[in-house]
Amino acid sequence: MSFSSFAVSRRSLLVAVSAGLVGSLWTPRQVLAASKADDPQWNLSEEAWRQRLSPAAYNVLRDEGTERPFTSPLNNEKRTGTYHCAGCDLALFSSEAKFDSGTGWPSFWQPLQGAVTTKLDFKLILPRTEYHCSRCGGHQGHVFNDGPRPTGKRFCNNGVALRFQPA
Repeated sequence: MSFSSFAVSRRSLLVAVSAGLVGSLWTPRQVLAASKADDPQWNLSEEAWRQRLSPAAYNVLRDEGTERPFTSPLNNEKRTGTYHCAGCDLALFSSEAKFDSGTGWPSFWQPLQGAVTTKLDFKLILPRTEYHCSRCGGHQGHVFNDGPRPTGKRFCNNGVALRFQPA
Protein backbone atom coordinates (compact mmCIF):
# COMPACT_ATOMS: atom_id res chain seq x y z
CA MET A 1 0.00 0.00 0.00
CA SER A 2 1.43 3.37 -0.97
CA PHE A 3 1.51 6.34 1.38
CA SER A 4 -0.94 8.27 -0.83
CA SER A 5 -3.56 5.50 -0.72
CA PHE A 6 -3.11 5.30 3.07
CA ALA A 7 -3.67 9.06 3.33
CA VAL A 8 -6.88 8.85 1.29
CA SER A 9 -8.13 5.96 3.39
CA ARG A 10 -7.22 7.76 6.61
CA ARG A 11 -8.87 10.96 5.38
CA SER A 12 -12.04 9.03 4.44
CA LEU A 13 -12.11 7.44 7.88
CA LEU A 14 -11.71 10.80 9.62
CA VAL A 15 -14.51 12.33 7.54
CA ALA A 16 -16.81 9.40 8.29
CA VAL A 17 -16.07 9.53 12.04
CA SER A 18 -16.58 13.32 12.11
CA ALA A 19 -19.87 12.97 10.25
CA GLY A 20 -20.90 10.24 12.69
CA LEU A 21 -20.27 12.52 15.64
CA VAL A 22 -22.32 15.31 14.08
CA GLY A 23 -25.08 12.87 13.04
CA SER A 24 -25.29 11.41 16.52
CA LEU A 25 -25.93 14.89 17.95
CA TRP A 26 -29.04 15.41 15.79
CA THR A 27 -31.87 14.69 18.22
CA PRO A 28 -35.66 14.48 17.79
CA ARG A 29 -35.86 18.01 19.24
CA GLN A 30 -33.57 19.25 16.43
CA VAL A 31 -35.61 17.32 13.87
CA LEU A 32 -38.69 19.04 15.28
CA ALA A 33 -36.96 22.42 15.07
CA ALA A 34 -36.15 21.74 11.43
CA SER A 35 -39.70 20.70 10.55
CA LYS A 36 -42.66 21.76 12.70
CA ALA A 37 -41.14 24.04 15.35
CA ASP A 38 -44.02 26.43 14.81
CA ASP A 39 -46.47 23.97 16.46
CA PRO A 40 -46.07 24.65 20.20
CA GLN A 41 -48.34 21.71 21.04
CA TRP A 42 -45.44 19.33 20.28
CA ASN A 43 -42.56 21.46 21.52
CA LEU A 44 -42.68 19.66 24.89
CA SER A 45 -40.04 19.61 27.61
CA GLU A 46 -38.16 16.37 28.12
CA GLU A 47 -40.01 15.97 31.46
CA ALA A 48 -43.37 16.32 29.68
CA TRP A 49 -42.29 13.67 27.15
CA ARG A 50 -41.24 11.35 30.00
CA GLN A 51 -44.69 11.73 31.59
CA ARG A 52 -46.45 11.16 28.27
CA LEU A 53 -44.48 8.09 27.11
CA SER A 54 -43.51 4.71 28.56
CA PRO A 55 -39.77 4.35 29.28
CA ALA A 56 -39.37 2.14 26.18
CA ALA A 57 -41.25 4.59 23.94
CA TYR A 58 -39.24 7.51 25.36
CA ASN A 59 -35.98 5.67 24.60
CA VAL A 60 -36.95 5.20 20.97
CA LEU A 61 -38.92 8.37 20.21
CA ARG A 62 -36.81 10.91 22.10
CA ASP A 63 -33.36 9.25 22.46
CA GLU A 64 -33.37 7.50 19.05
CA GLY A 65 -33.02 4.07 20.62
CA THR A 66 -33.95 0.76 18.99
CA GLU A 67 -36.16 -1.92 20.47
CA ARG A 68 -35.06 -5.55 20.31
CA PRO A 69 -36.25 -7.36 17.17
CA PHE A 70 -39.27 -9.69 17.35
CA THR A 71 -40.55 -8.06 20.57
CA SER A 72 -43.34 -5.85 19.19
CA PRO A 73 -46.87 -7.26 18.90
CA LEU A 74 -47.30 -4.94 15.91
CA ASN A 75 -44.81 -7.03 13.97
CA ASN A 76 -47.56 -9.67 13.60
CA GLU A 77 -50.52 -7.26 13.25
CA LYS A 78 -52.57 -8.27 10.18
CA ARG A 79 -55.78 -6.23 10.53
CA THR A 80 -56.76 -3.35 8.27
CA GLY A 81 -56.08 0.04 9.80
CA THR A 82 -53.59 2.83 10.32
CA TYR A 83 -50.33 3.02 12.26
CA HIS A 84 -49.95 6.25 14.24
CA CYS A 85 -47.01 7.88 16.00
CA ALA A 86 -47.05 6.84 19.67
CA GLY A 87 -45.83 10.33 20.59
CA CYS A 88 -48.41 12.59 18.95
CA ASP A 89 -50.92 10.26 17.24
CA LEU A 90 -50.15 11.44 13.69
CA ALA A 91 -51.13 8.79 11.13
CA LEU A 92 -47.87 7.52 9.60
CA PHE A 93 -48.62 4.31 7.66
CA SER A 94 -51.55 2.46 6.15
CA SER A 95 -51.84 -1.28 6.78
CA GLU A 96 -51.94 -1.61 2.98
CA ALA A 97 -48.24 -0.67 2.87
CA LYS A 98 -47.20 -3.14 5.62
CA PHE A 99 -45.26 -6.27 4.72
CA ASP A 100 -43.36 -9.03 6.52
CA SER A 101 -39.69 -8.19 6.03
CA GLY A 102 -38.47 -11.00 8.28
CA THR A 103 -36.32 -8.49 10.19
CA GLY A 104 -38.32 -8.55 13.44
CA TRP A 105 -39.68 -5.00 13.18
CA PRO A 106 -42.91 -3.74 11.58
CA SER A 107 -42.01 -2.78 8.02
CA PHE A 108 -43.75 -0.66 5.42
CA TRP A 109 -42.98 0.11 1.78
CA GLN A 110 -44.36 3.67 1.96
CA PRO A 111 -45.44 6.20 4.60
CA LEU A 112 -48.53 8.35 4.29
CA GLN A 113 -47.87 11.59 2.40
CA GLY A 114 -46.11 14.19 4.56
CA ALA A 115 -46.03 11.92 7.62
CA VAL A 116 -42.26 11.50 8.02
CA THR A 117 -39.07 13.50 7.61
CA THR A 118 -35.66 11.94 6.97
CA LYS A 119 -32.05 12.66 7.82
CA LEU A 120 -28.72 10.89 7.39
CA ASP A 121 -27.57 8.90 10.41
CA PHE A 122 -23.85 8.10 10.83
CA LYS A 123 -24.08 6.41 14.25
CA LEU A 124 -22.72 3.16 12.78
CA ILE A 125 -20.11 5.09 10.70
CA LEU A 126 -21.75 4.06 7.41
CA PRO A 127 -24.63 6.38 6.46
CA ARG A 128 -28.21 5.24 6.95
CA THR A 129 -31.44 7.15 6.37
CA GLU A 130 -33.31 7.73 9.61
CA TYR A 131 -36.90 8.91 9.68
CA HIS A 132 -38.96 10.80 12.23
CA CYS A 133 -42.60 11.77 12.72
CA SER A 134 -43.07 15.03 10.84
CA ARG A 135 -45.26 16.50 13.61
CA CYS A 136 -43.48 15.76 16.91
CA GLY A 137 -40.01 14.82 15.61
CA GLY A 138 -40.16 11.40 17.31
CA HIS A 139 -37.68 8.84 15.97
CA GLN A 140 -39.43 5.97 14.19
CA GLY A 141 -36.72 3.91 12.50
CA HIS A 142 -34.59 3.66 9.36
CA VAL A 143 -35.42 3.30 5.67
CA PHE A 144 -33.55 0.88 3.43
CA ASN A 145 -33.54 0.20 -0.31
CA ASP A 146 -34.42 -3.51 -0.05
CA GLY A 147 -38.22 -3.36 0.12
CA PRO A 148 -40.90 -4.66 -2.23
CA ARG A 149 -42.45 -2.98 -5.24
CA PRO A 150 -43.69 -0.45 -6.04
CA THR A 151 -41.21 1.73 -4.05
CA GLY A 152 -38.39 -0.72 -3.31
CA LYS A 153 -38.17 0.87 0.16
CA ARG A 154 -38.34 -0.75 3.59
CA PHE A 155 -39.36 1.62 6.37
CA CYS A 156 -38.20 -0.46 9.33
CA ASN A 157 -40.14 0.89 12.32
CA ASN A 158 -39.78 0.40 16.04
CA GLY A 159 -43.11 -1.04 17.17
CA VAL A 160 -42.99 0.85 20.47
CA ALA A 161 -42.98 4.10 18.45
CA LEU A 162 -46.32 3.18 16.87
CA ARG A 163 -49.94 2.81 17.91
CA PHE A 164 -52.30 0.75 15.69
CA GLN A 165 -55.79 2.06 14.97
CA PRO A 166 -58.01 -0.67 13.46
CA ALA A 167 -60.31 0.40 10.58
